[in-house]
Amino acid sequence: MKFFKPLLTVALCASALAAWADVNVGVTISATGPAASLGIPEKNTISLMPKTIGGQKINYIVLDDASDTTAAVNNTRKLIAENKVDVILGSTTTPASLAMIDVAAEAQTPMISVAASARIIEPMDAKKKWVFKTPQNDIMMSLAIAEHMTANGVKTVAFIGFSDAYGEGWSQEFAKAADLKKIKIVANERYARTDTSVTGQALKIMAAKPDAVLVAGSGTPAALPQKTLKERGYTGKMYQTHGVANADFLRVGGKDVEGTFLPAGPVLVADQLPASNPVKKSALAYVSAYEAAYGKGSVSTFGGHAWDAGLLMSSAVPVALKKAQPGTPEFRAALRDALEQTKEVAGAHGVFNMTAQDHLGLDQRARVMVRIENGAWKYQP
Repeated sequence: MKFFKPLLTVALCASALAAWADVNVGVTISATGPAASLGIPEKNTISLMPKTIGGQKINYIVLDDASDTTAAVNNTRKLIAENKVDVILGSTTTPASLAMIDVAAEAQTPMISVAASARIIEPMDAKKKWVFKTPQNDIMMSLAIAEHMTANGVKTVAFIGFSDAYGEGWSQEFAKAADLKKIKIVANERYARTDTSVTGQALKIMAAKPDAVLVAGSGTPAALPQKTLKERGYTGKMYQTHGVANADFLRVGGKDVEGTFLPAGPVLVADQLPASNPVKKSALAYVSAYEAAYGKGSVSTFGGHAWDAGLLMSSAVPVALKKAQPGTPEFRAALRDALEQTKEVAGAHGVFNMTAQDHLGLDQRARVMVRIENGAWKYQP
C-alpha cells in the first residue's frame, strides 16, 4: 500500500494534464435572428474545422447569440468563465463583435471576429490588441465599389444602410472612397434590420435622382430597400456590400436584385477565377469541403470567414504550444502573439499577413467585383 498512493497520485495528475492539454475554442454566432443567413453557414463551417492542431485536441463550444448583442456578450462571458476557452470566435455581426471586445480584453483571451467593420480592430489600443478579424475591411470594399462606379459613369449616388454600427461604418468609409473618386452622395438614409418597410427612405432617394444606389446591409434584410426601389420604378445602377453574398439573399431578392453589383471575397466565384489568381486554390479548398458536407451550391462567403478563422488558429496554435500549455494565461498570451505574427496564410478570402497594427492582414487579393446574373454570382474581371 505504501507504493499505491504515490502511483495513484501520478496517474490522476497525468489524467488531469491530458484533459488540461486540450485547446478549447469558444464560438458565439448568430444562427438565428435577423443575421441567421450569415450565421448558419458559419456554424456549419465550425464542423469542418480541424479536430487536432499541433498534436493537440481541439474542442469547439458553439453558442447561438440569436443576432442579439446582449446575448453575444453573455455567451462570451460564459465561454470564458465556465468553459475556460483559449480563444473566442465570433460574432457574426459588427454590433455584437464590438460589444464583446471589453469582455475578451478583460480576460486577456484572443478573439477572432467574423464581422466586417474595421472598427472591431481599429484604432489599435490595449483592448483591441486581443482582437482579430477575418472579413475584409469596409474601406477596401468601398474603394472597389467607387472604382467600379467611376468606370461605369456614375457621378451621383444615394446611400441607405442599417441604423447600427454596420451601416454607420459603411457610411463613413464609402464617403471617403466616393470623395476620392469625385462621386457625389446625394442622399443618406438608414433603416433597422428588423424593419418591414422603407417606403419613406425610398421616396427620398427617388427624389434625389441618383445615378446609382448603394445599400449597406447584410443578409436577407438588405433586400428590402432594393425591392422597394424597384417597386417605385428606380432604374439606376444598384450596388450592395459583401454582406449579402449568400444564396438566401438571392432567394429573397429574386428578380428585384438582378443586375446588382457588389464586391466580394474570391471564394464566392472561386471556380470562375483565372488560374493566375493567387487565392483560387485556397478558396476552392473551402468550397470543396463545404459542398461535400452540405451540397453543391450551398457555399457562402460568410462560412468562408469562419473557415479562415480556423486557418489562422491552425497557423498560430503550434507556435503558442511551444511556449505554454492550453488552459493557461500564458498560452492565451502566446496565442495572441502568434496570431499577430501570421504570415502568408492563404484562406478562402485572401492571404493573411498580420502585424501589430493590422489585425486583419488582407490586401487587394481579398476582393473581386461580382454581378448578379440569372440568380447567380458572375465574376467581373
